[in-house]
Amino acid sequence: MTITVPLLDLKPQYEVLKNDIQAALERVYTTQRFIMGPEVLGLEQEIADYCNTGYSIGVSSGTDALLAALMAIGVSHGDEVITTPYTFFATAGCVARLGAKAVFVDIDPKTYNLNPAQIENKITAKTKAISPVHLYGQCADMDPIMEIAERFNLYVIEDAAQAIGSEYKGRRAGSIGHIGCFSFFPSKNLGAFGDGGIVTVKDADLAEQVRVCRAHGSKPKYYHKFVGGNFRLDAMQAAVVRVKLKHLDGWTAGRQQNAATYNRLFTETGLVGDVLTLPHESSETGQYIPRGEQNPYEGHRHIYNQYVVRVSHNRDELVAFLKERNIGCEIYYPLSLHQQECFADWGYKAGEFPESEAAAGSTIAIPIYPELTEEQQQTVVQAFVAFFS
Repeated sequence: MTITVPLLDLKPQYEVLKNDIQAALERVYTTQRFIMGPEVLGLEQEIADYCNTGYSIGVSSGTDALLAALMAIGVSHGDEVITTPYTFFATAGCVARLGAKAVFVDIDPKTYNLNPAQIENKITAKTKAISPVHLYGQCADMDPIMEIAERFNLYVIEDAAQAIGSEYKGRRAGSIGHIGCFSFFPSKNLGAFGDGGIVTVKDADLAEQVRVCRAHGSKPKYYHKFVGGNFRLDAMQAAVVRVKLKHLDGWTAGRQQNAATYNRLFTETGLVGDVLTLPHESSETGQYIPRGEQNPYEGHRHIYNQYVVRVSHNRDELVAFLKERNIGCEIYYPLSLHQQECFADWGYKAGEFPESEAAAGSTIAIPIYPELTEEQQQTVVQAFVAFFS
């Protein structure tokens, strides 16, 4: 019998939560408060508590979280924002929308996150902010980034769209920099029933600036000090996310367990170190230690928004091979941002960021969602063995 392994299957999650979600949506229907209102306020407080920040502001998407954050700190035409070329388009796209330039820094080939050692020599008089991305659910190396930012008086905007609940030295993603930006896109670890996002902030004045920005720059209503946007979070999406937030840590544990199972199964094949590289997990001790009541150590917490492996050759052929066998997989991301046609006027060239380009040509994400069975994982691993044998 052929075993199908989708890249993501949200139906089992919904079956468990169906009654709670329907009750939450009924609250919205009853109040008829579809824009902002008590559900959004409730979610904002719960996310602020979860991320250990003083404030959070619900917005319409992860992209709009980034855009609102950049607007709130005053990024505009001619400014520069230092970030990574190996990430989703929105990281640099939001910078471009404001007439600013994304100044790219290559990645650490192990974590795929921004390499802090390359930041300082990219800083100019035009630099306004640094925007590290916590890619695939693992935090960037934030201490040196924050040290550089403080020394040069720069803002740090954490692109944590894939990283809610991840930790760096015991600190939650979104609480380390000046602003954190999250996405509730349905495929994320904490997903809504459509687009949604949230911004986390520690400073009260900056939080208020984001709030005003999401409502056309209006404060009070109909009086506009600057041009903002319509970035408000839909109350129905907030209600759904509030239900799911209660289960997030359990789902994270499931993803971590699945990652450990993959690590074991792949290691047993003999492919690792020859044709296959497994995800790297950072920790202060050199060994990943998960957060939990039985273990007081709070170090680095990888939440596995994706489980991404690297192959030495024939990546695209492997993708086709897996899909022919009904095994879901995805390439994040096949073309680095510095090579995207729409950013050609920034003047970057092929070969300028070799680690990003190498990752774009050799990585592949395989299923990691918490309801994945070990039998399904064995099917995935066996397909790798069949392809490389």
